Amino acid sequence: MPAPRRGVARAALALLLAASTAPALAARLPAREIAAPQAYEPADSLEGNFLAAYIAGASRDTAAAATYYREAVKGDPRNAELLERSFVALLADGSLPEAFRAAERLTARDGANGLAQLALGVQKIKAKQFAAARQNLQRGGKGAAADLTSTLLTAWSYAGAGEGKKALETINKLKGERYYNVFRDYHAGLIASLVGDKVEAERRLKSAYDADRNTLRIVDAYGRFEAESGRPDLAVAAYQEFDNVLPRHPIVRDALDKLKAGKPLTPLIGSAQEGAAEVLYGLGSAGTSQGDELPAVVYLRLALSLAPEHSLALLTLADTLERMKAPDRANEVFARMPATSPLKLNADIQIGLNLEQMGKGEEALAHLDQVAKTYPNDIDVISALGNVQRSRKKYAESAQTYTRAIDLIGDQPARNYWTLYYFRGTSYERAKEWPKAEADLKKALDLVPATQPNGRAQVLNYLAYSWVDQNLNIDEAFRMLKQAVDLQPRDGMIIDSLGWAYYRLGRWDDAVRELEKAIELKPGDPTINDHLGDAYWRSGRRLEGKFQWQHAKDLNPEPEDLAKIEAKLKDGLPELEKPAATAESQPAPAQPEMPKGAPAPSEPPAMGTEQKSGG
Repeated sequence: MPAPRRGVARAALALLLAASTAPALAARLPAREIAAPQAYEPADSLEGNFLAAYIAGASRDTAAAATYYREAVKGDPRNAELLERSFVALLADGSLPEAFRAAERLTARDGANGLAQLALGVQKIKAKQFAAARQNLQRGGKGAAADLTSTLLTAWSYAGAGEGKKALETINKLKGERYYNVFRDYHAGLIASLVGDKVEAERRLKSAYDADRNTLRIVDAYGRFEAESGRPDLAVAAYQEFDNVLPRHPIVRDALDKLKAGKPLTPLIGSAQEGAAEVLYGLGSAGTSQGDELPAVVYLRLALSLAPEHSLALLTLADTLERMKAPDRANEVFARMPATSPLKLNADIQIGLNLEQMGKGEEALAHLDQVAKTYPNDIDVISALGNVQRSRKKYAESAQTYTRAIDLIGDQPARNYWTLYYFRGTSYERAKEWPKAEADLKKALDLVPATQPNGRAQVLNYLAYSWVDQNLNIDEAFRMLKQAVDLQPRDGMIIDSLGWAYYRLGRWDDAVRELEKAIELKPGDPTINDHLGDAYWRSGRRLEGKFQWQHAKDLNPEPEDLAKIEAKLKDGLPELEKPAATAESQPAPAQPEMPKGAPAPSEPPAMGTEQKSGG
């Protein structure tokens, strides 16, 4: 059995390079009962459990890894390396009581185990054993991330003990990169506010806010402090400025609604435990933005052990679990969102979208339909329902649902909702209502901002491909597809559209060139393979054409496309009859009807749907 050294635990800290506080999160979108996590059957031997745990860890399946390592440790309880792997897996899975016991055993053998000392320090902060917590934190590992974490948590332990002056002296030791200074001033302001030093709190929170006005937690902390201090106009200005950058974030909308109604805003942090949780949340969120999922999950689990209702920690953990391909575990976390949180609606909507991703489409529709009935005027809820209907190929229904959402836009900037027109347009096109589809796609193209080049490329692609499909506006479609490729030169489906446009124009060699590029980028797409087969056949490479058609058939195409592919495998393509439209002075022979469909843009917050090649 492989014998990893203590680097496993230390790497969990070293991998996480701390940035400034958590980046603003795009709004995701209540609660239902979530099924219990999958049960894993332990192996019959130590070796079997270790191997299963090792594979689960490599697959980032934290639940399975924790289960199998737990069993492996039972088989060899004195194996320090096995115990450490088990400890990390238990932390990541959220089995914190077991993880803390494992940490005690680890530190008894090796007091320099940084992650174990951090876990025990967090455990003692939760129990208000602040002096003991500092001892654990001082014994932890070294390095930039470890020093930052230890210093901030130590400062909060002093604040919890009522030693505000010592807390600020401790945090002032942090010096270095810009993000250190922002992180330092942010937490110094929160500590000063908690211990009653309002002058220092204002100075430090204002310093953090002036340095970074695009980070949600800094803006929220500053806005809440100013509102509590009797300066609601400054709070409104801060929230409004953030809303101009990232519109419609639920936390910002909730704060602005309360301020406009004359309602108070509670301080961001109400205890040392919540402050320590904020440290761990910030580090965990920074890790997720850098792709370090496992250490980020560890930090977020520890944060939630101190503040179980930390809404953004819950949201970030669930988002991270989604990226780790664990939508069921993500839904467990989303279901924990407090009913009073502005993010509760986001969490409920995301539960429905995840159910669809898990293949539970009818459950997803029932769940989102219920949420939409509860919140009949919420655009995000209705849009999410439309997305799932579209994913389930209920195109007429989804178009009606998107219409409900569009009707609710009212005086709000339509540019923020360009995806609704795009999605409704694709639904109309799939429902064979082309005039309505064309109008919506043109509207989406007018609205999509230049700051979202991927979204613009996808709208250009869908509209232009649809025109090519119908032998309409060939010259304009051809130019639009070239623009889309310029915006997204590595998108195989857009390049397929350009290749297919060349095909429709009768430029077989150009079509082959572009379609071969598309195949390199998306070799498993049946439509692209089918298109390349057609281009090979027309360019005289008939054996290669039949090979591509066979490959397309083997890739599970849509039923209507499968029938056409089988006919081509039997009889080939029909002989050309006469030229059709032209572009760039090139002839365009009439061709059989193309498959339809297009990828949804990846930038909008709504879920994607079918990803078909060509349009």
